Amino acid sequence: MKTILLISPYWKEPHRWMVSSYKLADLWQRLGYRVVVACMGDMAGKEIVSPTLTVYRKKDFFLPDPWNYGIAPGFTGLVRKIIKEEKPDIVVCNKILFWTSISVVTLRLRGIRTTLLTDALVGMTWWPRGSIPKIGAALYAWTLGWLIMLCADRMVFFHPQSETLLRRLGVWRKSQVIPTGIDPQPFNHSTIHPSNHLTITYIGRLESVKGVDDFLAAATSLKSPDVTIQVVGWFKENHPLVQQYEQQVNFTGLRTDIPEILNKTDIFVLPSYSEGLSNALMEAMASGCACVASNVGGNAYLIQNGISGFLFPAGDREALASHLRRLIEDASKRKMMGDAARKRIDEMFSWEVVGQTYRKLFEAL
Repeated sequence: MKTILLISPYWKEPHRWMVSSYKLADLWQRLGYRVVVACMGDMAGKEIVSPTLTVYRKKDFFLPDPWNYGIAPGFTGLVRKIIKEEKPDIVVCNKILFWTSISVVTLRLRGIRTTLLTDALVGMTWWPRGSIPKIGAALYAWTLGWLIMLCADRMVFFHPQSETLLRRLGVWRKSQVIPTGIDPQPFNHSTIHPSNHLTITYIGRLESVKGVDDFLAAATSLKSPDVTIQVVGWFKENHPLVQQYEQQVNFTGLRTDIPEILNKTDIFVLPSYSEGLSNALMEAMASGCACVASNVGGNAYLIQNGISGFLFPAGDREALASHLRRLIEDASKRKMMGDAARKRIDEMFSWEVVGQTYRKLFEAL
């Protein structure tokens, strides 16, 4: 059995889950690989999860929203130690510009080839909210971020990027697109919801870049006794949005029964200002939800506007409210979009399809 070393910013920390990392690790194990993870976390240590999954953590210092950035001095030393002990056949780094991705440079200097995965280029195609964070992200991206990309032996993007930008960066020839995808089996898309009551759901962290403030403003303007609005995900204590909307919205906190929640959801909303390839959106589409998402990042790669969902300009609350109103009033449109969404997941983003592409990549490496 061959071993993949997966270098990831995080794993399953309560307030900073790295969904793409542990989902891909699951997929790769299904393909017959053993996965060893090097990541940051609240506590340092080694966790043997199963015979095919081991997680090493380096304690970090975390800068909260809007930075959402961890610093872990000595992380590259941990990676070198893992390589010496585990002797991986393939080294993969997920996400660029996180502290963990600096290890790509040090590994290149030691002659170790690394494949770099990312869903977005922070400071180039993905932006935090706020002027100072944006300036910091751009400076970081065009200096250290660019160096990290040049040091990677191969780059895999989860959704298409600008060819002009990739050529300018000098990484076009070593780049390809492989979506993370999902296993659609746990998600039920055949349930018929009662037409007399609707549930509108957002799943994710309450961070500024996610645009939850826009979702809440738009959705609550349409609130009625027949409409339930819920926000599922982690939020810090005394979050201002929770305090402002707790009388109108159900804030559930972190939940582990996402398939069940989506099974009872009629309309799913992803209002991010910047986004990669959203796992939450893929899961909602697999569940047959009528989806409304901002037209950023990988959202337009997932959703065919007007067919398998609606797209709207990020931050445009009136457009978001208009789409929600249309779906609330039109049951047949909700059903049509939900069916089209599930079909698109099955045909393009299911692990049955994505897994074969990853198998070919790893065999080539």
